[in-house]
Amino acid sequence: MLKEYKTLLAYGEGEIIIEKSKFIGYATPIKSEEEAIAFIENIRTKHWNATHNVPAYIVGENNEIQRYSDDREPSGTAGIPILEVIKKEDLRNVAVVVTRYFGGVKLGTGGLVRAYTKGAKIGLEAAKIVTKRLYELVHVKIDYTMLGKIQNEILQNGYLIKETQYDDAVHFYLYIKVDSLNYFEKQIIEWTNGRATLDFTGQEYLTEIDGKVAMP
Repeated sequence: MLKEYKTLLAYGEGEIIIEKSKFIGYATPIKSEEEAIAFIENIRTKHWNATHNVPAYIVGENNEIQRYSDDREPSGTAGIPILEVIKKEDLRNVAVVVTRYFGGVKLGTGGLVRAYTKGAKIGLEAAKIVTKRLYELVHVKIDYTMLGKIQNEILQNGYLIKETQYDDAVHFYLYIKVDSLNYFEKQIIEWTNGRATLDFTGQEYLTEIDGKVAMP
């Protein structure tokens, strides 16, 4: 699994007028090629009377699936520019459609490339690019006598507490970056003189927006 990758936070759309043609950029995160196709068909249905609905999408941890269409625009002027915007941002699992309503002014090859590039960018900006980072959910069990000290150390070191449970002992459930696990384990041993119990309960991707984790 990748330790981190970039994708989109949510569905987004933006609109721009270029030489009297209206370009609407749509973007969304997806989990599969089927979701990408469904998203594209939904936009095509919504804008059945548009001059063009140009799609591109990338699916897979290593961008295994990459698809695009020029949707009757001159070859290489629409779908590829959109796909290149996605790739330049190093995004994964993303679908984009740029809808065009022709305004009567021909843009030429270079103009079309710039227009569809801009349409893709405004769609991605509206959908918000985020980082998905791989974390391990770690269960730390300690005695009550260590509660204040350990809680303070956890917070001062910037670790994320998902929840804390209390019964015959104190149970911290923490999100730790996978590449920080060894260091964290050494810290816990040091803080508790080896009197803590650690369990690694599973990995998941958390969303980081502008460098800060949006807790699930």
